[in-house]
Amino acid sequence: MSTTLYLDLCSGISGDMLLAALFDLGVCPEEVETELRKLPLAPWHWHVYRATQSGLAGLRVEVHGPELPQESHPSLPPPAASAPSAAHAHPHAHHGPGPAPARSPLQHQHNSFKEIEQLILQSPLSDWVRHTALAVFRRIAEAEARIHGCSIEAVHFHEVGAVDSIVDIVGGCVALEKLGRPRILASAVVDGTGFLECAHGRLPLPAPATLAILGARGIPLSQCDESHELVTPTGAAFLAELVESFGPMHQLVAERIGYGLGARTLRTRPNVLRAILGRQVATTPQPHDWETDLVAVLETNLDDATGESIGHFMETALRAGALDVFCVPVQMKKNRPGVLLTVLCAPQQADHFTALILRETPALGVRRSQTERRKLRRRLQHVGTPYGPVAVKVAELDGRILHAKPEWHDCQQRAEEHGLSAQEVWRAACAAAQKLLEKPHAGTS
Repeated sequence: MSTTLYLDLCSGISGDMLLAALFDLGVCPEEVETELRKLPLAPWHWHVYRATQSGLAGLRVEVHGPELPQESHPSLPPPAASAPSAAHAHPHAHHGPGPAPARSPLQHQHNSFKEIEQLILQSPLSDWVRHTALAVFRRIAEAEARIHGCSIEAVHFHEVGAVDSIVDIVGGCVALEKLGRPRILASAVVDGTGFLECAHGRLPLPAPATLAILGARGIPLSQCDESHELVTPTGAAFLAELVESFGPMHQLVAERIGYGLGARTLRTRPNVLRAILGRQVATTPQPHDWETDLVAVLETNLDDATGESIGHFMETALRAGALDVFCVPVQMKKNRPGVLLTVLCAPQQADHFTALILRETPALGVRRSQTERRKLRRRLQHVGTPYGPVAVKVAELDGRILHAKPEWHDCQQRAEEHGLSAQEVWRAACAAAQKLLEKPHAGTS
């Protein structure tokens, strides 16, 4: 029976609260720090100490770097000599920066997604930690790109680019691996109301990036009567990347309980993230680990559109962010041949693309519906070829790789570098990708 980690989000989630909750479940902070020191970051240290929120004892994690303010915190007495319990307390820990890394350290803030991607990909961390941490950062970068109307390569992180956020995200992935990479479920997502101050000024809650990240995954969000940010973009990205489903606990036997404490005292609830590790008593078949979301489906029948106008519309819609655009031949009324034009888009963009169809085609009306999708979990993994590394898009279901397809753009680049045909590099990349398919499980080390 597989282990399940259930996250109680009654007070939201942030990267440091998740890390603290995992430590309170029994993950050793020193072991996580050892892995984090493999990253060439600017000097940093953290404090891990026990405190209480509304009478609940848990752990607080504060990460400090050159650009981060020092927070006051209580010291803890040395732990008792007896063996720790399953949800044991860690002593107050103040760790120095350790030996200087061989590579130049990442600067304090405003790092681009490309810089963080290279930092993680070139690190000696485990494959699962590297790919998961990068996937969490990518969700934030994609949300920022949509918000600011730029490419993902042009995104520069502000708060999320700081050393403490990098430690939170990579450290959270390391801690989950130390915990055995459990199946993760969560309660409904709740955020506060009001405004927050950030690098872009004063913004309404939920934060735009938080909304975009959760919306892209199709995760519902509710607000409560707390005038503070409860769900940070980092917390939202963890939820979007790792949580299978959201709802009340069901048939879960709690074996360990950890509390990750936030810094602020809330008015209506304890500021804690409760993490429950246990086993689920299965009464129904377990769900697959595919991703789910909602999409709007826009359709119209056309019998008087030229091929040129349809082609122009398809290019325009894809540039505007449509998830997919396609058309199929149909036989219409009065036996007229025509096409069925279909656009798939995010539900919140349905009005925009409906208007685009009506402006750019002869359509007099558009049919609209909303449907669920089931998608294989996807990630990019680089494989070695005689001509250099090539990115491969890997698709998995229930921990097993079903598809592994080389990225054509990478094959073209390697071919140009070596004066070869792209087909020759493609064949070499396909052979390397085939070895991934032959592994029994994607997560097997």
